[in-house]
Formats: sequence, C-alpha cells, structure tokens
Amino acid sequence: MIRRQFHACLLSPGDLQPSHDLLEVVGTFNPGAIALDGEVILLVRVAERPRERRDGFTGLPRFDPDAGLTIDWVSNDEVEPVDPRVVQQKRDGLIRLNFISHLRVVRSKDGRSVDSVGGPRFEPRTIYEEFGVEDPRITRIGDTCYFTYVAVSRHGAATALASTRDFASFERHGVIFHPENKDVVLFGERIDGTYVALHRPNAATPFCVPEMWLARSPDLLHWGGHEYFLGGGSGWETGRIGAGTPPVRTEQGWLEIYHGNRQPTAPGEVGVYSAGALLLDLEDPRRILRHSEGAIMAPQADFEREGFVSNVVFPTGVVERGDVLQVFYGAADAFTGVAEFSRDELMGALG
Repeated sequence: MIRRQFHACLLSPGDLQPSHDLLEVVGTFNPGAIALDGEVILLVRVAERPRERRDGFTGLPRFDPDAGLTIDWVSNDEVEPVDPRVVQQKRDGLIRLNFISHLRVVRSKDGRSVDSVGGPRFEPRTIYEEFGVEDPRITRIGDTCYFTYVAVSRHGAATALASTRDFASFERHGVIFHPENKDVVLFGERIDGTYVALHRPNAATPFCVPEMWLARSPDLLHWGGHEYFLGGGSGWETGRIGAGTPPVRTEQGWLEIYHGNRQPTAPGEVGVYSAGALLLDLEDPRRILRHSEGAIMAPQADFEREGFVSNVVFPTGVVERGDVLQVFYGAADAFTGVAEFSRDELMGALG
C-alpha cells in the first residue's frame, strides 16, 4: 500500500439532515469531486432509510413519479435478508434495497474539511431512478461538469448522465449505459476524435472473472465500440472490479485509481473493498502501461472498517494539488473520507 500523507473522515450520517421527515440518514459516502472556482465541490451520495420501525415488517423506500416518496411495508415472512443493503423477496426471488439515495452538494475550501453541507440536492425523478441515484463521478469537459451516476430501479442498475456549470442547477441527459452497468468514468478530453469511458458490465451469468470495459462516443450520449479492458485477477479483486476516480492526465499517461472487491467468504458478507492504480497510454487508453502489483489503499482507519458495510474503501473522486493527489472515497458505505498521496510515490508504485 502507498503511504497516506493525510487522511480524515469528512462526513458522517449525523452531519446531514434527512431529505424527508419519514427518513433518517444512514450513509454519506461515494462522493464525486471537482476543484472549481477555488474550492472543492463534492457531490455526495446520501443513503436514507425509513425512520419508523414496525414490528414484524421491513420498510422498503422508493420514489414514485406521481406520489413522491413511498414506503412499502413488507412482512418479514415475505423477505430474506441478503446483506446489510438488500433483502430478497421470497415470492419471486427479486431483491430490494432497504434504503434510497440522492446526491447532495457539499463544499470545502481545502478538501481537508467541510465548510458547507446545505447545498442543492439531486434527487430521484424518473422511473429509472425509483430506488435512488448513486455514486456520481465528475469530469470537467470545457466549461461544463458532467457526472455519471447509477440510476437504480426495478429494471436494474443503469448508468445515467447529468451536467452542471454551477452545482446550483442540473440538466439530465438520460440513461447512457443500460442495466446492469455501473462505475462509469469519463476521460476529460476527446481521444482520437471520440469521448472515452470505462464501464463495468455486471453480467448475471458468471462466464468470467469481474471485468472492466472501454467504450467510445461522438457526443457523450451514444456509446459503442465496446471492448474488454481489464479483468480482476488478484486476491483482493476477485469479487468485483470497476473504475474509481475519473482518469487523471499526467505526462506519463492517464492515471486511473480503481476499486476491487475480495470475494465474500460467508453468507451475508459483502467482502473487502480496496483500491489499485493503472497508468494508461495517452493516445490509446486500451494500452495499460503500468499496473500496481496490489492494492494501493485498503481499509485501515476505524471509519473505514466499521459502518453500514464493514471494510470498504471505495474511491470516486480525485483533485490535484501540485504534487499531491487528494483522493475522495466512500468508507464502510457510511462515511466520506479523503486521503492525500504523493503523486511521485504513487507513480513509483506502479510496476
């Protein structure tokens, strides 16, 4: 692992007010991050669950385009817990989240502490966001900040695109990767005339180890040219693998900090999430020039090891500050953390 020059827990569930009187905040994590106008702006995923408890029942929240927030109270005899995040319906085998997520704007002057949590909210609005909007990744292209996010519904987990110039108002551009697909990050410029993204197909049939793929687009909305990019192979990435932060352009190549998950070993476990790093060719990002031999960052602080889901470090944003990289991440599916790394040390750890 790489030495952390600094790290801190920036946000906890108790730091934010719930979006609705019927809900309570259980997670403030997986933030998109961007340096803009002299400050760091975080677009934080806020997970909420029903505040009320009913004996013998589980409350499953969802967004209804007509009725707004709706809570389905399901008998405990009708569902089976899968892990801390989901239950499985016995009648049809389908799963439901036991929380719903939205995104909230949080501001920081230095990226090391939070100055404002009262920013605008990006909330579920469409039928494809019925169970929430999650895990934004922000990339600035020109004078516009684009962010991908996961739109979760009864149709599965899709990836949608939105944009903003001021983080006061947002424009939705719709679903760009159909279910099941998550962890989509955009490169910050056209490469060979096209926009490029890394994405993670989540196939139901286990023909292969977890994989990341690459895709291209003429306009950020229509994606094709899909091709295999990287498969998980090491012990720490046998369960899942996917893009983490948007790629950072360096003189040597595109630096991508990604996540991996160790396959769970017992029912009800999620498995440890850690981070690795790749260096990709500037002109042909399909070419991996260098690759960390193992995880560069793993759960070690108390707030990374204990939370809504234990032992999770999930990188989702990066800000450059001279020769220091500030990596923003979700910790234990409950907290927002920041860790600072020397760019030289990180690049030196790539094999």
